Amino acid sequence: MTEAQTLEARAASLSNLKDGLRGRDNVCFPHDWTGDPLSKTHLMRLLARHNRVLWVNSIGLRAPTVSKSDISRSLKKLAAATTPVKEVEPNIFVLSTLSIPAYGQPTLRALNRHLLRFQVKRAMRHLCFQRAINYIFLPSAALIAGTLGEETVIYHCVDEYAAFSDIASRPILELENQLLRRADLVITSAELLYLSKARFNPRTFLVRHGVDFQHFRRALDPDTITPEEIARLPRPVIGFFGLIADWVDLDLMAYVAQRFPAASLVLLGKATTDTSNLERLPNVHLLGRKPYASLPAYCKGFDVALMPFRINELTLNANPLKVREYLAAGLQVVSTAIPEVETLGLCRIGRDPDSFVREVEAALADPGPSTRRSDAVRSESWESRLEEICQHIADVEREASDRKGHHAK
Repeated sequence: MTEAQTLEARAASLSNLKDGLRGRDNVCFPHDWTGDPLSKTHLMRLLARHNRVLWVNSIGLRAPTVSKSDISRSLKKLAAATTPVKEVEPNIFVLSTLSIPAYGQPTLRALNRHLLRFQVKRAMRHLCFQRAINYIFLPSAALIAGTLGEETVIYHCVDEYAAFSDIASRPILELENQLLRRADLVITSAELLYLSKARFNPRTFLVRHGVDFQHFRRALDPDTITPEEIARLPRPVIGFFGLIADWVDLDLMAYVAQRFPAASLVLLGKATTDTSNLERLPNVHLLGRKPYASLPAYCKGFDVALMPFRINELTLNANPLKVREYLAAGLQVVSTAIPEVETLGLCRIGRDPDSFVREVEAALADPGPSTRRSDAVRSESWESRLEEICQHIADVEREASDRKGHHAK
């Protein structure tokens, strides 16, 4: 499929959106715009084809520390907060706000509420927003949910935020519970999230993550060139991409590297946790963060892809984006026993280190990108996920309109 045909297909797939969900203004509370494309990015980019989006850069979930990285990040956010709203892509306007992510202290929480509301409302007036939808991904945005003059509040929950190791769980849980009760619609990306959040709001629905299919399909394109830094490595190449954080089982990765000494274990991504146990192994290659645009080319150089998350409350509630991305690139995927990966049914599951290694060995019998594997997730596009979400929004707004009409009689 050519790029022109791809764009035409995407436009056609969105043509079924309800008229009431075209030409709408959306305030969105996600991660920072400059971060790697996540579910929020994919959905808002598609929504921006027919609607305007005010993207409010991350207002944070944890209080900053005195570490060098946190101080640097805080200074950058302070500088960004002095810049005006900027249109970064057609119909997507980015706002950086000044806030203090300390939610356990009532005084600071109240100050945050006033600061955020003032800054977001000012941007909305500047853009002449009307009939806005407030589309929230972060529970910290509960501070101002329902105070912006918005018509509809949506909470799209993609993680069990209170389970992150660097977040004060109690205040975040309080904010999330407040948001769950206030939201007109709750979307969850994993079944366990659905089961826990639906207790607070009957208008809760499960919409699993999609995939940027055509982007990762490029791994199968003959014109895609494998980057030299992995093309020259001894084969097979066992690959991983994504944030290398404390939920990634680096001990398991080291075990795989030791059990396949002739292979090359390649990790792409920023590391926020100690990787010394991998760095000492001669066949492990930590190549750092790579641009999203280059990931299909790296996938073309992988023989098998790994999804080695630890099993804990955070990951049991996760629906890892990288799994569908690996599959769209046509790769065999070996994963730990994450429920959403098992539900997908297209991956090899290792339930302990030895069985994980056996699954890697079995996957290497059919290495590299395969059209058949890629085709298996063709229907898992972000376009199809947005259609589901928009139908839920239309239903919720119609019910709200019917209730208003009934009360007016």
